[in-house]
Amino acid sequence: MKAIFLRTGLSGFLMAGLLLMVSTEQANAQTEVDERAVISFDKGLGFFDPDSVFGLNIRFRMQNRAAMNTISGSNLAPDNFEANVRRLRLRFDGFVGNTDFTYYLQLSFSRGDQDWDNSGFPGIVRDAMVFYNFSPNFYLGFGQGKLPGNRQRVTSSGSQQFADRSAVNAIFNIDRDFGVMAYYNSGNEGFVYRIKTAISSGEGRNIVNTDPGLAYTGRLELLPLGEFKKDGDFFEGDLFREKSPKLSLGATLSYNHRAAKTSGQRGVYLPEEQNILSSFIDLIAKFNGWAMASEFAVRSINDQQVFYVDESLLYTFTGWGINNQLSYVFPSNYEIAVRHTYVEPGNTVKWFQNKQDIYTLGFTKYMPDHKNKLQLNISYHDNFGSYTSLAKQYWNIMFQIEMGI
Repeated sequence: MKAIFLRTGLSGFLMAGLLLMVSTEQANAQTEVDERAVISFDKGLGFFDPDSVFGLNIRFRMQNRAAMNTISGSNLAPDNFEANVRRLRLRFDGFVGNTDFTYYLQLSFSRGDQDWDNSGFPGIVRDAMVFYNFSPNFYLGFGQGKLPGNRQRVTSSGSQQFADRSAVNAIFNIDRDFGVMAYYNSGNEGFVYRIKTAISSGEGRNIVNTDPGLAYTGRLELLPLGEFKKDGDFFEGDLFREKSPKLSLGATLSYNHRAAKTSGQRGVYLPEEQNILSSFIDLIAKFNGWAMASEFAVRSINDQQVFYVDESLLYTFTGWGINNQLSYVFPSNYEIAVRHTYVEPGNTVKWFQNKQDIYTLGFTKYMPDHKNKLQLNISYHDNFGSYTSLAKQYWNIMFQIEMGI
């Protein structure tokens, strides 16, 4: 829906509710190529005060999901079901004083979205960032937010062409952290480059006490054919049907010094700290409804150890993974997409984790963009390797509805 501009006050809020109910035009797809707050009010529901020293933009989205795993690759009887609100979020953007000083806050309200099961407490706050814009090309951020990691993780979950991100992302991503982040972009219509850096706690989100180590992250993005239409390098699928070929290449290096958790910014606490090096290379290309995306991830640790705590084995998943996606959006806004994901555990981890080989076919109906869509995914999973007790082949069928403004 088009954003609604209102002066604060009861009458303004009542008018906002009325216009919100009768408006039918959809907002543009959410992207995260620029991490700053959305203060142009061309998305969501916007408010500002009479003196224009305070602005607030409100958005929401939800993902309702149902899924089933089969018993095996040949036995298609149900083994287990999933039915839940996968994501339910409120997002607040705005400025205080002037438009150079902005803020961005995102809250999550579903159990799975709060990482409750892994952390042991509800992590409601996903993002809480303040930014200062030195120029249109350079800005700094301070607070808790997404690190400049792999492209699929930085791309909003509401801008994915499959119901969920790949297993490569699930295992290797560096997620969110608290720290200082700097962003710079430059170039012209023929060539664009972006530099993104961060110095952060290394402990992830919603952490009170941290260890003495820090995390250092740097990312470089190159767009040799110019910018994508409407920041299309940070949403999947060529919804805007690029009239000329577009390509974005990205590389990230992240070093988490004295990480206390199994996955650095994520996971459970280990008895001893460790140094984790994560590397990512990715690309996305689009032209005339076609889109291709690829990611390669590696995680390594010097002198990796396995800990036995409370009758459980604790360790960091090291190794590598690759994910490739290809899709086509028809003019009617129906999309068909295929994905192949492969994960190879490292030498130490392979005795506790199997390789993963996953093939996924996806169907999406955009109404008309990523913020409102229907998704159906069919996946074949093959888990094999040294850990024979967990070797398994099975099918997964997943249906999801996404709605938001």
